[in-house]
Amino acid sequence: MPLSTLSLRSLSRIPLHSLSSTASLRRSMATAADAAVAVSPSNTRVGWIGTGVMGRSMCSHLIKAGYSLTVFTRTASKAQPLVELGAKLADSPVAVAAQSDVVFSIVGYPSDVRQVLLEPTTGALHGLRPGGVLVDMTTSEPSLAAEIAAAAATKHCYSIDAPVSGGDLGAKKGTLAIFTGGDQSIVEKLSPLFALMGKVNYMGSAGKGQFAKLANQITIASAMVGLVEGIIYAYKAGLNVELYLSAISTGAAGSKSLDLYAGRIMKRDFEPGFYVNHFVKDLGICLKECQNMGLALPGLALAQQLYLSLKAHGEGDLGTQALILALERLNNVSLENLGSSSNPGA
Repeated sequence: MPLSTLSLRSLSRIPLHSLSSTASLRRSMATAADAAVAVSPSNTRVGWIGTGVMGRSMCSHLIKAGYSLTVFTRTASKAQPLVELGAKLADSPVAVAAQSDVVFSIVGYPSDVRQVLLEPTTGALHGLRPGGVLVDMTTSEPSLAAEIAAAAATKHCYSIDAPVSGGDLGAKKGTLAIFTGGDQSIVEKLSPLFALMGKVNYMGSAGKGQFAKLANQITIASAMVGLVEGIIYAYKAGLNVELYLSAISTGAAGSKSLDLYAGRIMKRDFEPGFYVNHFVKDLGICLKECQNMGLALPGLALAQQLYLSLKAHGEGDLGTQALILALERLNNVSLENLGSSSNPGA
């Protein structure tokens, strides 16, 4: 006899361990049922919180694919391009969730993540229906990702941590690397949505997506230091810096960082694909996790100090390629008028 048709009297005679087993079975069946339903524009309402440099482009891919989008951002003007594409603008995260089956967030700091997702009255989780999914794409703390997943489970919802790498160009082109942590069946269910933004990589349980992204940031930090140091060295050695960068691009020194940022550095284009302020935040989280693990990563510590110096000079709202400015100051040189010409001192 189904559990729902049992009388209270007969229910009282069922051993507690049997009831517990039945509840676990029902939860497992619910998860399997949720995961079995294919996500598509016809059956999935999507919410989006955060429409900054990355979020606006990522969200636009979903709208163009036909999904119904409800968005929230603290600065309404930033969402206007999405509204023009057909998105509805909500006045709070909880209002977004009330109209959505899946809610994505990509905001600035862990404190912002906590506020937009977990705040008791206006947070998205408060408005999400049972079976709904939160997907946080902010680079944040692994412990917070695990906390959000636990809070979602108490409401019979799901949470996936899914930070991304690839910068503003990756967001625009839909070629981001997406690092996911949480229930693998839910990640697979959401694959049609993730595929519109980039390549999804399942890393493990809740928080593992964040750990993978932090390792990614450690790798990028040292790569950026190497890139700008090489540029400074080539300049002081009297090389044509543009020719030097072209020459190394096809050798072992070639990298995504070189492809994405060398041209911008040469043009003195420091517009943010990723903010210095946010990178300082990410590297700070990395260092905190290193302390928790008992790890010594001196390259990470050096990069964090160099980026922190940019912030101290009021350059936190520039892109991460502005690291060249810190190395110029250290060496009392300036590439400002270099452009595409040869080193004037050569």
